[in-house]
Amino acid sequence: MPQKEGTTDYKYEDYASEVAVNRLPQTEALVNQTMKITLDSGVSFELEFVDRNQVIWQSGDERGTDWCEMVEVAPQTYFVDMTFAHQPRQSQTFIVNLQTRQVLGIRTIMREGDVGKEPRAVHEFSPGVLGDPAIPPTGRKPAPTRDLIGLRGLYDYGPEQIIEHIYLNSERYVWHGIIGPLRGESDVDMASYYKFGDNQYIFAFREFGLPVSTVFLYNWDQMRSTGKFFAIDDSGSIANTPAGAFITKLSMAFYPLDRQPI
Repeated sequence: MPQKEGTTDYKYEDYASEVAVNRLPQTEALVNQTMKITLDSGVSFELEFVDRNQVIWQSGDERGTDWCEMVEVAPQTYFVDMTFAHQPRQSQTFIVNLQTRQVLGIRTIMREGDVGKEPRAVHEFSPGVLGDPAIPPTGRKPAPTRDLIGLRGLYDYGPEQIIEHIYLNSERYVWHGIIGPLRGESDVDMASYYKFGDNQYIFAFREFGLPVSTVFLYNWDQMRSTGKFFAIDDSGSIANTPAGAFITKLSMAFYPLDRQPI
């Protein structure tokens, strides 16, 4: 399947190589440790991190040894990302707080066949618990949020890539190229927002023009984003590209109570 599904004048390779300059580094803190994660959706995972980029996993009757990465995005909070050799069009991301034992699982799926005018990517979100599910976690349960609606900010991925975001409503956001190969380009795409903890948000978008999606954690305390792009590149191969940025808040719009966006 060709990458170019819409009418865009750019391709994924034009900007994907410049999105990790300002990213937080991977950590080896979880190597030789295990995790049991039970999601509210009924899916469970047992993870054994045997190396910096290798995890032995089991979920129901499925099991395997696959690529992973771990980034500490806040104290005791980790961005854990996995891809699957047997399901290359899917990836699994977990946001895990070791202290509260709160978890948010995000499954990214690149659909095949005709998807009409919808984005090719879909995201499946499910909160969950780390460890024994019979023992309730503490802290805030991850949930959809409207906190980002009206925010306008700059995301500085490096000296050659700065993108502006405007969060329009609970389903759509605008990206606008400020510096880099996408300078002057802009579009409106589908997006989802979850609140994970105090000053911690998960942002995921699904692009219309290209088969591209993202999963990011925003840490307002550090003013940094950490995440990845999951896309189909120009050769038709799946790309799981690390990304991260420094965040600058520009402005916030406040809507009257009787004129709220969806």
